[in-house]
Parts: sequence; C-alpha cells; structure tokens
Amino acid sequence: MERYDAIVIGVGAMGSAAVYHLARRGARTLGLEQFDIPHDRGSSHGVNRIIRLAYWEHPSYVPLLRRAYELWRELEHVAGERLLVVTGSIDAGPEGCRTVQGSLRSCELHHLPHETLAADELHRRYPGYRLPREMVAVYQPDGGFVLSERAIVAHVTAAQALGAQVRAREGVLGWEPAADGVRVRTSRGTYAADRLVLTAGPWTARLLPALARTAVPERQVLIWAQPLRPDHFRLGAFPVFNMEAPEGRFYGFPIYGIPGFKFGKYHHRQEQVDPDRVDREIHPEDEDVLREGIRRYFPDADGPTMAMTTCLFTNTPDEHFILDVHPGLPQVCVAAGFSGHGYKFASVVGEIMADLATAGESRMDLGLFRIARFAAAG
Repeated sequence: MERYDAIVIGVGAMGSAAVYHLARRGARTLGLEQFDIPHDRGSSHGVNRIIRLAYWEHPSYVPLLRRAYELWRELEHVAGERLLVVTGSIDAGPEGCRTVQGSLRSCELHHLPHETLAADELHRRYPGYRLPREMVAVYQPDGGFVLSERAIVAHVTAAQALGAQVRAREGVLGWEPAADGVRVRTSRGTYAADRLVLTAGPWTARLLPALARTAVPERQVLIWAQPLRPDHFRLGAFPVFNMEAPEGRFYGFPIYGIPGFKFGKYHHRQEQVDPDRVDREIHPEDEDVLREGIRRYFPDADGPTMAMTTCLFTNTPDEHFILDVHPGLPQVCVAAGFSGHGYKFASVVGEIMADLATAGESRMDLGLFRIARFAAAG
C-alpha cells in the first residue's frame, strides 16, 4: 500500500491549490480526482470567475482576499502566464440593500479605495450598465476575474514539479480513519496517509455524510450573449459586477475567452440536485431567466447566444464556507460549501488546508467558517 503524508480528495479549484501548498512544504502528497483535470462537471469551468475585494458578504473575508491576491500573483510568476485580470468591480442595488451596505462596510473597515456612483454616473462612465434610477453602485478598482481552468492547471503543474502525485479519472470509493492516519480506497487501489484533505465540492456529502444538510449542491446556468454594442462590454470598458435586484442577484463579466457577455443569476432556478444526476442540458426556461436580467439592466448586451453551460454551487445554510478540521478526527480537514462565491479564494484556501493538515491551525481567522456553527444552530 502506497503511503503519503497527505491525500487530497478532489483536485478542482480548492484541491489543486491544497496539493500545491502541501507539496510546497515538502509533504509527500497525493491528489485524487474522479474526472479530468480540469473538467466541466463541478464548479470551476467556463473560462473565469469573479474576484472582488469589497466583500459585501462579511468583512472577515477581506483579509483572506488580500492573501488570495498575493498568492494568485505568486502563481502567475510560477506558471509564467496571466491568471488574474483586473477590471474593477461593481456592487450594485437599491441604496439601502445588503449588497451596497455590506460592500461599503468592508471598504470602510479595511480602508479600501472605492467610489459610490449613482445609476446615471455609472452609465456615463461604463455605458454597458443601464441600471434604474433607484439603484447605486460601489466601484472598487481591484476587482476582476481569475482564469479558473488555467489556474487549476497551473496549481497542478506546479505541484507536480515539486513532487506531488496527481491521479485523474480515479474515483474514491470510500475512506476510513486508522490508528496511524487514514486509508482511502479508490477504483484503482488503496492508499494510506497521515492526513486527509476533503475538497470534493458538490460531492462532499458523499465522503462526509454528516454534511448532507450543510453542503447542498444546486444547479446553476450561465450564458454568453453577443452584445449589440460590443465596445460597451469589452475588457477595459466594463467592470465585473454583482447586483442585487428585485428579480434576484445577478453577476457578470466583460467579453473574454468566449465572444460574448458572460452573465449569471445566483440560485438560478433554485434546483437542489444530486451531482451525479444533475440535468446538464440547457432548456428554454434556463435562458429566459437570464434574458430577463440582461434585457432590463444590460439591453446593449441582448444579442445572439454564443454559449451556455451548467455548473454547480454547493450551498451552506448561511452561505459562508466550511474551512475546518473535522471535529472528531483531527487527521481530517475539510474545505466545502463555497455557496457560489468561493473560487476567488482558492489560492488562499489551498494554503489554509495545508496549514490545517500540517499544523492543525491557520494564521488566518477562520472563526466564521467552523463546522460547529451548524450544530450550534440546531
């Protein structure tokens, strides 16, 4: 039986970073992935993911984001390619809404440069935005996007260069604690390790059934629409955005990688799913949900469809992450429940998982992300 210092199950956004940071510390590391590297079955495909520093969800995320930016830049240097593209970011909605007020709170507490723009000011500066008069926007210049699939490849390639073993198309059938660590059984063999890192995304509850109600997969759909005015949505003319509206919460990107304006709606049709049986077909009602938002708020982007795809969120009840050591098994640590806003943190989550696996603690404040909060809530 092959033995490692650490085994990482799931080599997507978080797992690839964890494998890299463990290998960087000299740990003999094995990464196991049931699909390809990268793949389109989970939460990290579709060219890019937003990164934003003015974090409305909670100010506690901002120190993690600052470290994430540092680590993305370090990975760019290691990989020799651009992985983080800065566009500026917009958090928009009615003036008193959680998105705007939370974004302002994070900016003020952490002294982030920012501006508050009325809807007409936003339109004059960035003509692709056509928000109604009652909305305002917080502009923060450090926002942008990370090239999601390329960053996974970069983490894996860098980890392999440091001696890590990564095995794709090798599904995990089960794992169990042992007196000297853990045993992991796969479709190809059995492995032993001192530590186990679970970064399995929508498949987390398969490996840790206790999280079945606290890490719940949800079907999500994205569209790339060819703009009627492409100059309004090109890179450099259109910041990434997160917007709270009466119809729900929308998000989007400038044109990049695929010839269209990338647009999504959080909790698209509120479909909780089995990740192995999720409907990956695109239906007219999927596009209708997205076109409603485009037509109302970004009418100059309402041109022909260039591409659509499904992906998966894994939601916790409070939509904050799980980053913790297993409460009953100190040799196991978990990163899960990223609730549709986690990719940007992958670089620092990898470092945190390496901290927890090697030292049992992290220098980052993880108080918001403990597993025990769900038990405390009943």
